[in-house]
Amino acid sequence: MQYRTIGQQTVSAIGLGGMPMSIEDRPDRARSVAAIHASLDAGVTLIDTADAYSLEPGEDGHNELLIAEALASWGGDSTDVLVATKGGHTRPGDGSWQLDGTPEHLRAACDASLKRLGVEAIGLYQFHRPDPKVPYAESVGVLGELLDAGKIQMAGISNADPDQIRAAQEILGGRLVSVQNQYSPAFRSSLPELRLCEEMGLAFLPWSPLGGIGKAAELGTAHDAFATVAEAHGVSPQQVTLAWMLATSPVVIPIPGASRPETARDSAAAADLELSPAEVAFLDASLED
Repeated sequence: MQYRTIGQQTVSAIGLGGMPMSIEDRPDRARSVAAIHASLDAGVTLIDTADAYSLEPGEDGHNELLIAEALASWGGDSTDVLVATKGGHTRPGDGSWQLDGTPEHLRAACDASLKRLGVEAIGLYQFHRPDPKVPYAESVGVLGELLDAGKIQMAGISNADPDQIRAAQEILGGRLVSVQNQYSPAFRSSLPELRLCEEMGLAFLPWSPLGGIGKAAELGTAHDAFATVAEAHGVSPQQVTLAWMLATSPVVIPIPGASRPETARDSAAAADLELSPAEVAFLDASLED
């Protein structure tokens, strides 16, 4: 297993995204816990979640509770596992995604996440998405308050553009450690943000690195080059995709979602898949056609 850093903490180069376990078409609880255990057994030490990963009315924090349960029931040592959660999105239970970046909401959301995760301080807390109704500085400023209060150990932002990344780092007085944006072979619009993270020494956490829920299985068909390299290595196109991302930059830490133990293990194995420079160049070129 390769390792990378978020702030001063070392984590596995491949993380686990918990969202598929808690929204539409989610599996039963036992299978979700088994998938989390499979990732941990494979050496994954970064688990990504959010208070909005839920489905039914009144089940805010469904995924946070699921992860807390899985960590408590796992037979290994979870001391070094970093749980990253987010606040600023809401899921009212009607299938929609809403935004609330008000300081009042973010403070309350963090307190609720602390209780659900059963920790004294959240390892990495991220502002989920900018709320156009609230000045960005007000929302991000709450992260600074939470750091100062010891409620969170590290602060990050998600779905941010370059100007917002720079602004957040200034607002937090240099304490921003990560940016979580969508990035995959099918969605490379966040490449400027990735490069900026390199310059600023921030971890870049691609969400939906395999194309998103329901699209991961189509990756090899949609991108022939990834299937070609996968066949040469005797692995899945999904593994090749994650390994390609790791080769893209030392600050990249993909967080593929999983809802089955098999896919969790397959994703984790990508951290040990080494692609040659020629293969990386081949994959890069295929995306520029």
